[in-house]
Amino acid sequence: MRASIAAELAGIPSVSLVCEGFIGQGRATGRGHGLDDLPLGVLVGHVDAQPTDEMLKNLADVTVEQVVVGLTEARSEGADGEAAEPTALDIVVSGTIDEINERFVERGWSDGSPFLPPTRERVERFLAPLGHDPWNVLGIAPSSGRDVTVWSVAVNAVMAGCAPEHLPVLLAAAEVLVDPDYGAEHSGNTTGADALMILDGPGAAQMGFNSGPGALRDGTRANTSVGRWLRLFLRNVFDFTPDEHDKATFGNTFRVVLAEDRAALLDIGWPSVAEDFGFGSDDDVLTMARFNSGTIIGSVYGSAPEEILPYLANGLTRVSAWDLTHVYGLGSDQFRPLLILSPILARTFARHGWSKDDVRQGLFEHARIPALQFEKFVGEWSNLTAGRRTLSELAAEGHVPAVFAESDDPDRLVPIVPSPSRFLIAVAGDPNRTNAYALSNDGPHGYYTAKRIDRDPSTDLVCTIPT
Repeated sequence: MRASIAAELAGIPSVSLVCEGFIGQGRATGRGHGLDDLPLGVLVGHVDAQPTDEMLKNLADVTVEQVVVGLTEARSEGADGEAAEPTALDIVVSGTIDEINERFVERGWSDGSPFLPPTRERVERFLAPLGHDPWNVLGIAPSSGRDVTVWSVAVNAVMAGCAPEHLPVLLAAAEVLVDPDYGAEHSGNTTGADALMILDGPGAAQMGFNSGPGALRDGTRANTSVGRWLRLFLRNVFDFTPDEHDKATFGNTFRVVLAEDRAALLDIGWPSVAEDFGFGSDDDVLTMARFNSGTIIGSVYGSAPEEILPYLANGLTRVSAWDLTHVYGLGSDQFRPLLILSPILARTFARHGWSKDDVRQGLFEHARIPALQFEKFVGEWSNLTAGRRTLSELAAEGHVPAVFAESDDPDRLVPIVPSPSRFLIAVAGDPNRTNAYALSNDGPHGYYTAKRIDRDPSTDLVCTIPT
C-alpha cells in the first residue's frame, strides 16, 4: 500500500487491492498515514487457494466496480462518526482493579492477563527516578500514526509490571520500533513472527535480567515484564490487534528478553551480539529482530568442535524453510538465523581455539540442504520469488553467490545463507547443560536493529542556568 499512499499524497487517485482478511489492516494503514478513507478493492477469497476461473469471476463481479468507484468518485476528508481517541491524561475507566481489568479486556487494551491499572500517579512514580520528559516524542508509529512518547512507554510499562530501572531498556526498544530499518509495520504479518530482544552489557545483571538457566522462560521479573511490555505496546500504540494490523494466522506468545551471559563471553574472549553490530564490550545495548520459529538442539554430544558442529548446523537447517525466500525473493541476503549456545558449548569451541568467526565458517560449511529442496522452498512451494528461477539461474544473474551453483546436480548441498557472516551467535542459558537453540528470522519483516541503552538520569526537565 506504500505506492497508493505515495500517490494519494501526491494528489493522484489510487485503489489498493487487498484480500478479504486484510480490509481492516488496509484501512488502518491508510489512517496511520493520515488517509482516513483510502480506497480499497477487495479480492474475494484467497488468491492462492482458488481456481483461476473462480478468481477471475470474483474479480469481475466485485473488485472491478470498487476500483472504478475508488478512482472516479469524490471521498470524504475524514473518518466521520468515529469516536475521538482519549488524550494521554484522560481518565478512561474508573472502578476497582477487577472492574478496570475487565473494561480494558472489553476495549482491547489488554493482553488478557491481569495488570496494574496505569493511573496517573503510578505512571508518574515510574518516570520520576530518571527524570525523562513524559511528552518527549521518540518517533511516529508507522502503523497507527500515533506519537511514540515517553509517557506512552511508561503507561504500558506499568501495565506489564516493569520496574522503573527498566525504563532505559524500554526506551531503546521504542527507538527500534520507530526506526524505518526495523520495519515495525510488519509486526502483524500472517506467519506470526514475534520479536526477540537481546540484551548485552554490564547493566543487564544490575537491572535484574537473567542470563542463566531458563534464559528464554518467563519467571524472572525483568525478562518477563519487558517482554510483555513489547506486546502491549504494539497493541496499544501501534494498533496490532486482530481488528487492525495483527493478521497472524497462528501467532506466538510474547518472547521474554534474552540476556547474554556476559561473564562467559568475557572469559572466553568472544564478542557479544551487540559487538557484532559495532558496539563496545562495555556498552549497554538492546538488539531486536523478529523470528518465525525455533527449535531446541538438545543434549549436544561431543568434546570437540568437529563433533558438535554438525548437530548444531542440522538444527539451523531444520528451522529454515520458506524463510529462505529472504536469501533472495522477499529480501535479498536478509536471512540471518540465530544460534543460541549454552555457555558450556561456547567454552568447548573456545577451548580448542575457535573464535566466533570460526564457528560461523563451520556452520556455513555444514548447515546445507539439497539444492532441489532449497528451490522448492523459494519457488515451487511458494509464490514469493518472482519467476521461480533455479539457484543456478539466480547465481548467473548475480543475485546469489557462486557457491549456490557449483554444479547442476539437483542433489548438491547448498548453504542456507549467502555467507558465514549471516549467522548470529548468542551465549546464554544453563552453564552446565549441552543444549542450544536455533531460531529462523523473518528477514526484513523486523530486521536486526540495535540501539544503545542510556541508563543515566535524564536532563530533559533540568533547567540549566548559565554561569
